[in-house]
Amino acid sequence: MEKKTNSESDLCSNSESLASSVSIICDTSSMDTLDTLKKYRDLWWCLGNFHLMAEWEKAKFPYVLAENVTIDKYIERKDRFNVHGSWEWSAKHEKNGIILGDVTVYELPTQAHEVCILEITGLIIEQCRPVNRTDAKILLGATRTCAKGFCKEPDGSFRPDKSAVVLPNGSDGLTAPWPNIVIEVASSESVSHAKDKARNYWLHGNRVHDVIIVKLYYDSKTPVPNRMKAWHYCVSGTSVQQKLKPKNKFEFGTHDANGDLLNYEEGTCVIKIPLDCLYHGVEPSIQVPRSTLPDPIILYFFYVRKAILNSFSYLNS
Repeated sequence: MEKKTNSESDLCSNSESLASSVSIICDTSSMDTLDTLKKYRDLWWCLGNFHLMAEWEKAKFPYVLAENVTIDKYIERKDRFNVHGSWEWSAKHEKNGIILGDVTVYELPTQAHEVCILEITGLIIEQCRPVNRTDAKILLGATRTCAKGFCKEPDGSFRPDKSAVVLPNGSDGLTAPWPNIVIEVASSESVSHAKDKARNYWLHGNRVHDVIIVKLYYDSKTPVPNRMKAWHYCVSGTSVQQKLKPKNKFEFGTHDANGDLLNYEEGTCVIKIPLDCLYHGVEPSIQVPRSTLPDPIILYFFYVRKAILNSFSYLNS
């Protein structure tokens, strides 16, 4: 059994004690509010308990959930508690030959966030369906990646069958190929963090070919995002400057940054992914299915917005 660091052991024992006595905690007036919130928030790391009394919606992000954690412990907790896309791990220091790091929360699971991911991935899956069960099939998923002191997981990723990469440059820190398309939806996450992750992690060293970022903005009075913005990065540019600059960006919500109503045609807010991008680095024996799939793959964000808004239709009934 893996030995816990002192800080992790103390954190978890305190949280487990709190969890066992939650039912009898009625009067917290004598406790420091921030300290109480931290104990409830610690339950997510220690027990996988996304507790209502943690008041995550009031937390300041990024939020350090655990310190002095090995990458193996981080992976074990994410898998055990089925946490996807909310946590990331970054190395901080080495102790007795073991690399320890922080686990940071940068995103919360919300309805709009999940619907947005499902709709975008659904649009790609629908257009790639004709190559299912062929050698040109597209593999999808929220692939966990670990590289050079970081461990991150996108909200969605796509790639064809690709060859192993040179050790240790793989998406697993070994030889696993990287995705070609990565999707990141930022709800609690800041735009600056999402862009930094795109430029300095996903696109670094040509790991990923295309990155799509969506930011959902909320009126504090409702869980429905009113402003929605998308960015598309692609490494097809000839210079580093071009590769790190969005190829396309647009607003597709109900309102713009000034709060004014947005009206746009169905085919205007789109991201186009050429098959050469989707199939970048494909196995040499596999032909790009130009006669089978649309080229480019088109993502209509009119439908993304519609799916998000329709998921909250019960609020108007």
